[in-house]
Amino acid sequence: MALYLGRHKRFGIILLGIIGRNLALGFDLRFTIINLLWILISVVKID
Repeated sequence: MALYLGRHKRFGIILLGIIGRNLALGFDLRFTIINLLWILISVVKID
Protein backbone atom coordinates (compact mmCIF):
# COMPACT_ATOMS: atom_id res chain seq x y z
CA MET A 1 0.00 0.00 0.00
CA ALA A 2 2.82 2.42 0.85
CA LEU A 3 4.45 1.68 -2.51
CA TYR A 4 1.19 2.49 -4.32
CA LEU A 5 0.78 5.75 -2.41
CA GLY A 6 4.38 6.71 -3.09
CA ARG A 7 3.88 6.09 -6.80
CA HIS A 8 0.61 8.00 -7.02
CA LYS A 9 1.28 10.79 -4.53
CA ARG A 10 0.62 13.42 -7.20
CA PHE A 11 -2.83 11.90 -7.81
CA GLY A 12 -3.77 12.31 -4.14
CA ILE A 13 -2.47 15.87 -3.92
CA ILE A 14 -4.39 16.94 -7.03
CA LEU A 15 -7.54 15.17 -5.83
CA LEU A 16 -7.35 16.98 -2.48
CA GLY A 17 -6.85 20.26 -4.35
CA ILE A 18 -9.96 19.64 -6.46
CA ILE A 19 -12.04 18.81 -3.38
CA GLY A 20 -10.69 21.85 -1.53
CA ARG A 21 -11.42 24.16 -4.44
CA ASN A 22 -14.96 22.82 -4.74
CA LEU A 23 -15.56 23.33 -1.02
CA ALA A 24 -14.08 26.84 -1.01
CA LEU A 25 -15.60 28.24 -4.20
CA GLY A 26 -18.66 26.09 -4.73
CA PHE A 27 -19.08 22.99 -6.84
CA ASP A 28 -18.28 23.47 -10.53
CA LEU A 29 -19.07 20.37 -12.56
CA ARG A 30 -17.04 21.37 -15.65
CA PHE A 31 -13.93 22.12 -13.57
CA THR A 32 -14.24 18.83 -11.70
CA ILE A 33 -14.75 16.70 -14.83
CA ILE A 34 -11.84 18.33 -16.67
CA ASN A 35 -9.49 17.82 -13.74
CA LEU A 36 -10.55 14.23 -13.13
CA LEU A 37 -9.95 13.44 -16.80
CA TRP A 38 -6.53 15.09 -16.55
CA ILE A 39 -5.67 12.95 -13.50
CA LEU A 40 -6.86 9.80 -15.26
CA ILE A 41 -4.70 10.54 -18.31
CA SER A 42 -1.62 11.35 -16.23
CA VAL A 43 -1.97 8.20 -14.10
CA VAL A 44 -2.42 6.02 -17.18
CA LYS A 45 0.69 7.58 -18.77
CA ILE A 46 2.76 6.85 -15.63
CA ASP A 47 1.85 3.15 -15.61
